[in-house]
Amino acid sequence: MNAPPVVAWTEADEARTAAWRSESGAPPPKRVAVVDDRLKADAAYKLVCEGTALLWRGDFHNARQMLTALARRIDRRPRKAPPTDPTLAFHRHRAAQNQRARILGMLLVPLDAELAVPLPRAPDVRAACAAAYGPPAESATPDDTASVVSLRELLGLVGAYEWRRKGVEIPALGGDRIHPHYGVFSPARGEYVDLVAEAPLPSAELAFDIGTGTGVLATVLARRGVRRIVATDQDPRALACARENTARLGVADRVEIVEADLFPEGRAPLVVCNPPWVPAKPSAPVEYAVYDPGSRMLRGFLNGLADHLTPGGEGWLILSDLAEHLGLRPRAELLSAFDAAGLTVVGRHDIAPRHPRARDADDPLHAARSAEVTSLWRLAARAGKS
Repeated sequence: MNAPPVVAWTEADEARTAAWRSESGAPPPKRVAVVDDRLKADAAYKLVCEGTALLWRGDFHNARQMLTALARRIDRRPRKAPPTDPTLAFHRHRAAQNQRARILGMLLVPLDAELAVPLPRAPDVRAACAAAYGPPAESATPDDTASVVSLRELLGLVGAYEWRRKGVEIPALGGDRIHPHYGVFSPARGEYVDLVAEAPLPSAELAFDIGTGTGVLATVLARRGVRRIVATDQDPRALACARENTARLGVADRVEIVEADLFPEGRAPLVVCNPPWVPAKPSAPVEYAVYDPGSRMLRGFLNGLADHLTPGGEGWLILSDLAEHLGLRPRAELLSAFDAAGLTVVGRHDIAPRHPRARDADDPLHAARSAEVTSLWRLAARAGKS
C-alpha cells in the first residue's frame, strides 16, 4: 500500500510536515512559504507564478480575498484571439484552464485532525470535507495542521456539498431532486435526461443503465414504468450516490445498483448509456465524467452492446456532438464505430443545449458550443449479431 503524499515546509525555524490532500491528483508543492494577512497580492502572485505555494496562517476571509486577487491578476493577462481551428482552440483553452488551476491551487490552508480549518473566521467545513474525504480517523492525534489542502479545492468541496444537500431539480421527475455526491457528475444539464424521458420505450420489462452516476436515468426509467433496471458503475462514490437517490425517490425496489465496468451479466431489451462526451485526457480524476480518453467508454459500450441486447432490443446512446464541432471526433468516425460493432441506427432524437455557455459569445469555444446538439441514438443489433 502506497504511503499518502506529504507536504513539507519550515515554520518558526522548525521542519514541519502534514498529509497532502488533492482530489485533482496534483503532487504536493516542493516549495512552501508560510504567509498571513500582511502579504500583498502582487507579492503573492509573483511567488505562486514562480512555483512557491503559500500556506495561509491568517484570517480565512482574507485568504478568500487573496484567492480572488490572484484570479484577477491571471485574468488581466493579455489574451490572444482564439485560433480559427476549433481543435487548436480547444487544446489552447484547456492548457489555459490547467495553468489557471495550477496557479490558484498554490494558496493552501490547513485542516486539523477533525477536518476543521484552524484559522480565524473560518466556516465549519467538517461535513463537506468528510463527504469528500471520508470521516476523520478516530485515532487521529490533535494537530492544528494534520493535513493541507488548496483553498480553491476546499471551496469546491463546500460548493459540491451544498449541491448535495440542496439537490438538483429534475423536470423529467416532476421537479423531484437528485442529490449528487462529490466527484459524481451532476445532472445540471437536463437535456439528456429529457431525451430519455421522452423516447419511445422498446419494452417496460427490463433495462440496463450503464455508468449510472447519480442514478438519474435509472430513476427516470423506473418512473416511466420499467419494472426492473440494473444500473452499473465502477466508482464507489457513484454507487453510493445512486443507491441514496433511488431510495430517496422511492424506486429502489426496481433499481438494482451493481458494481461493474460497463455491462452487467445477461441481456436486456433496453440498454442505456450516457458516456463522457469529449474524447480528451482529463486533467483530474473528477473530470472522467466529462473526458473519455480515446473514447474508451463509448467504444466499450458500442462493442459490447449487441451481446447484451435481447432480440429486437435497443441500445440508447446519449451523446453530444460537441466533439465533432471541436474536430476531436468526426461524425463519420462515430458512424463507422456503429457499423464495426454490428449496430444499425433505428432512430435518433435531438435536443439543443440550454446552458448559458451556449449563448456566451466571449467563450473561447463559443462557435462549437453554439452549434452543439445532444442526441439519443436508438441502436439495434444487425441481423446475426445478437
